[in-house]
Amino acid sequence: MKPVSIFFASIFALITPFSIQIAAAEEAAKPAGDSGTVLGDPDGPLTPEEKAEKEARQACKVDLCRAFHSKEAAGSDIACHVIKSWRKEQLVKLVAKIKVSWPYEGAHCSTDLNIKRSDLVKAMSEPKAELQLAQHKVTCSIASEKSGSTDFSFELAPKVMFENGKAVKAEAHWGKIEAPTLIKSALWTATAADNTVNVLSGSIVEEVNMFVGKRCDEVKDQWAAKQ
Repeated sequence: MKPVSIFFASIFALITPFSIQIAAAEEAAKPAGDSGTVLGDPDGPLTPEEKAEKEARQACKVDLCRAFHSKEAAGSDIACHVIKSWRKEQLVKLVAKIKVSWPYEGAHCSTDLNIKRSDLVKAMSEPKAELQLAQHKVTCSIASEKSGSTDFSFELAPKVMFENGKAVKAEAHWGKIEAPTLIKSALWTATAADNTVNVLSGSIVEEVNMFVGKRCDEVKDQWAAKQ
């Protein structure tokens, strides 16, 4: 497989679940308890690190859902420090969607999510609306049994177009990449191509609508009770 394909698969795996950076909070809510399951490892309990990450993302998820489904724009904007780890099994399953393999171990990413609450309300309440996020920096570390961990970061400023409360089009708008030379070259090629032909648009749109609908329904008792 060409390096570009590998690293484009990496980006697909790390970014598609986030949608408009929501990905970090996209995980389905499960009943509270000391154990849980993860995609690709249905019998494995969550590690202490995974539990802590999930609990931290939950508050952000509830706040995002409250903003999306409330018609009241008053209140503080969304600001969350989001951390997400993926096990190798999860990434293998994710990149299989684009028929490529995952040659590494797990991955760990983080970002500071900032979204104007009024923009989310507008996206859901107006006949047509454009949700343009400020530029976000995502920092990741991908593990490899042979070469150890590789750190890199990238910037993006996603834009999602809504019609009647549904996402209909999206653009990632990739920006600056900081990474080792080989990785940077491959990532730059892949992200430049996406900026031109918008390969991930459909995936982002699908994930946004999934989040606003099904994912928010899973925590409706929490976001609805606080309005």
